[in-house]
Amino acid sequence: MRKLTRLFLLATVLISGPVFANMKIAVLDYQMALLESDEAKKYAVNAEKKFGPQLNKLKGLESDAKRIQDRLIKGGERMQQAELERLELEFKQKARDFQTQSKDLNEAKALEDRKMLEQLKPKLDKAVEAVIKAGNYDIVLEAGAVVDVKPQHDITLRVIERMNQMR
Repeated sequence: MRKLTRLFLLATVLISGPVFANMKIAVLDYQMALLESDEAKKYAVNAEKKFGPQLNKLKGLESDAKRIQDRLIKGGERMQQAELERLELEFKQKARDFQTQSKDLNEAKALEDRKMLEQLKPKLDKAVEAVIKAGNYDIVLEAGAVVDVKPQHDITLRVIERMNQMR
């Protein structure tokens, strides 16, 4: 049975070899094309400005919680019970606030990211289609599925340029 399978595979390769030799194949890193476009870079800068204050507030909460935790670890044994309980309660509150605000920030950022993707995906698809048509490619493979590719077969930069030209 194995010999028959090997024979079949060998025959398939021998028969289809010339067909593949005439095919024009390209590779595209779809995610890179999207993220390296001018619009995506502009979005990243705007998102950083928009969500920066919330992120800084989260960092502050994290820093406060860490400071309280360090105090509890280093000096907890020497503290009076009332002070120890107050610090533990403050730590728990900071941790809760951090979790809530972190969740809210992540959800808001994810929503904005989805909106950006919905806006850019049609442009990216048009740019990909235009580059494929202009290059007369028979097959375009996703870069993640390819082990190695010569630079002349990678059309990612051409897609990015094409997308940046679209307004």
